[in-house]
Amino acid sequence: MDSGKGGGGIVVQNRQRKVRFDLRWLRQMAEIALEKCLPECANGQFALRSLPEVEVTVVSNRTIARVHAQFMNIPGATDVITFEHGEIVIGAGTALVHSRDYGQPLEHELALYLIHGLLHLNGYDDRTEAERKRMHRVQDRVMKSCLARLANA
Repeated sequence: MDSGKGGGGIVVQNRQRKVRFDLRWLRQMAEIALEKCLPECANGQFALRSLPEVEVTVVSNRTIARVHAQFMNIPGATDVITFEHGEIVIGAGTALVHSRDYGQPLEHELALYLIHGLLHLNGYDDRTEAERKRMHRVQDRVMKSCLARLANA
């Protein structure tokens, strides 16, 4: 596996007001996650490295439901949508519900979606059960590594 550097930066924005979270922490996590995801590629193309920038936007459930319907023709809110040009859209309301369901901090749930999006950009998919399991193994490993690095920072 190629582990060379590359890729642009990452920008994290909060474009909703209802769900409160630590944006500064998520931005720090995003920088680490981008670094950790660059060498993780499922298809050998390392597309993440060629993007000038990755833009992550946290939005309301209303907004992500609109994006979900418009671009994927699926009604309703979802957790994360990734566009191959480097945009990751995260549903704050869905993250809040799932963080409570799974008993973890909201910021960790948001970070998980961010990592999921980065891996999609680098060729991972989750359409089949085998692909989903493979992607989630990498996602969990990257998440643990990022959290450990943040704890030691």
